[in-house]
Amino acid sequence: MPNLPDLEAWAIFAKVVELRSFTAAAEDLAISKATVSKAVTRLEASLGIQLFHRSSRHLSLTESGRELAGRAQQLLSLGEEAEDAARDEAASPRGLVRLAVPMTFGIAHIGPALPDFLARYPDIAVDLHLSDEVVDIIGGGFDAALRIGALPDSSLKARRLAPVERYLVASPAYIKRRGRPAHPADLKDHDCLCYAYLPNPESWRFTHDNGEEAQVRPSGPLRINNSDAMMPSLEAGHGIALVPDFMLAQCEAPDRLEKLLPQWSPPPIALHLVTPPGRLRPARVTALIDFLVERFGR
Repeated sequence: MPNLPDLEAWAIFAKVVELRSFTAAAEDLAISKATVSKAVTRLEASLGIQLFHRSSRHLSLTESGRELAGRAQQLLSLGEEAEDAARDEAASPRGLVRLAVPMTFGIAHIGPALPDFLARYPDIAVDLHLSDEVVDIIGGGFDAALRIGALPDSSLKARRLAPVERYLVASPAYIKRRGRPAHPADLKDHDCLCYAYLPNPESWRFTHDNGEEAQVRPSGPLRINNSDAMMPSLEAGHGIALVPDFMLAQCEAPDRLEKLLPQWSPPPIALHLVTPPGRLRPARVTALIDFLVERFGR
């Protein structure tokens, strides 16, 4: 693998050419004259050529130095432009932010919230990725993600925004046909509609108000990876399901579903804002994160 170019030395060389003096370049860059001299010497050694004719009273470019001075100045200008652009972006956030969000929550809540964000930050564009699958934030190039659940340990940074309640529910038609379970153990004799992206979809766990714990392996006619697609079968009476509160809030007719085993609760989960590791992030990403915390952090 080839070595990376010594951009610092190129920039110092360009500054010396611009100011025609090692001393003036050192003062302008707020570094020592020795550091300037070492950088130019290091660049000459790397290139295998001499860039300046030096004497105690005179400094001039060699032929090779003159040929490279323009390119060095371009490199310095590009670096200064990049820093200026970053400072401008920090003062007025702009650019693209990539956000991954669960499908149902994204449609119900993030989509309706985006107009306010885009009005507040007209120079920011949002690439919204909707999927119930847990995406690879770093590998997928996302700036942030919203996740609902109990998060496993990872190198990602997570901020808890709000609790999410889950309820065991069924339609009145199902309850009339199959009866009402009195204990989580009774669920083994019921049709269960299973959401595939639960932390442990093969096992439903519950805790009673008195501290008693119970666990059951659900089975039934439907296993699905999207809550929206599960709701019609649930409302039509084809089984029992664990449903988050924001899904119940979307039901046009709440009486279509009844809560079961009210004294038993599944493990607590929450809405989390997840970001890649690292302390520095572009202002556009910070703007979106602050907006999401403001909107959903309650």
